[in-house]
Amino acid sequence: MHEIDLLRIIAAMAVVLYHYLFSAYAGDHSELEFPTGGLIARYGYLGVDLFFMISGFVVLLSAWNRKPKAFVVSRVVRLYPAYWIAVTLTAVVSVLFSQGRFPVGAVQYVANLTMFNSLPNIENVDVVYWTLWAELRFYMIIFVLTLIGITKTRVTIALWAWLGLTFVYQTGVLPSAADLVLNTQFSHYFIAGMALCMIYRFGMSLQAGAIIAICLGNAVYRAMEFSDAVQNRYSAEIHNGVVVAIIVLIFLVLTLVALKLTHRFARPWFVVLGALTYPLYLIHAHIGFIIFERLGTHLNRYLLVTLTVLVMLAAAYAINRFVETPLAPRLKKALDRLTFRRPASQHRA
Repeated sequence: MHEIDLLRIIAAMAVVLYHYLFSAYAGDHSELEFPTGGLIARYGYLGVDLFFMISGFVVLLSAWNRKPKAFVVSRVVRLYPAYWIAVTLTAVVSVLFSQGRFPVGAVQYVANLTMFNSLPNIENVDVVYWTLWAELRFYMIIFVLTLIGITKTRVTIALWAWLGLTFVYQTGVLPSAADLVLNTQFSHYFIAGMALCMIYRFGMSLQAGAIIAICLGNAVYRAMEFSDAVQNRYSAEIHNGVVVAIIVLIFLVLTLVALKLTHRFARPWFVVLGALTYPLYLIHAHIGFIIFERLGTHLNRYLLVTLTVLVMLAAAYAINRFVETPLAPRLKKALDRLTFRRPASQHRA
């Protein structure tokens, strides 16, 4: 499914350009203004929506027929090596060069290494890490499915239940703590992605189609709220028609992927681009803002953005090549050796 790799790098670049051409200036992190580019790049935050929908698709697909421990190991191996490097690199650059704009404390840094720092409400080292907390909550739902055994029927029931509870929560009936599990701000993307995984495995069905259609409606509804928040935060106009069009396009393209109609557009080398996606996403934001702040008065702004993107791509490649590729199999091997045996004294008792 190399076309998924292409979609992932498109999503990542959309987020990168959103930060570099729009939010850096609008959020007072940079003095570099891009009036024309910012008009387009301001919609790049929807790359995160694409990320979440892809996750729903591919994470369920990878978890199918896996035992709970194998699923957990696969997620740890996938997420943590690049993340540890990214957190450390971002923290060091922020402390040394941000001139106090992005302070990082020792407790904050250590808490971020766990990826669970949002539980005790400890601030992220980089603004983009908030999406990882949404991903982890989704993984918990997949983990529960691996515990009970993933089947077509069980997944379908889970999707309807999650979708139904999302709507119940949005009515205000459930306590706010329920959102820790339901993840309602973006649950429709994860649910739709899982439904698309079902289509990919078993073909189109009435139930899967209905779930995707309902998720699309809720995605548009929640996107209007989110776009209002973006407008208020940056005092910039976001056209709802453009937002809706992008969301519909996301659903349409991934539906075509699930129906296996996009294979002829896939190329094996897309996997190289896909491999850059995660580390690029992790390292680009605060480090990029710091580069703009320190070099913005010395270089042409368009040249500076271009060079910064190239540096981030090179760094992402280095993290994938020299950290993820060699460390992932070693980490997997170490985790596979772990067992949950009781202490010998308990056996004797």
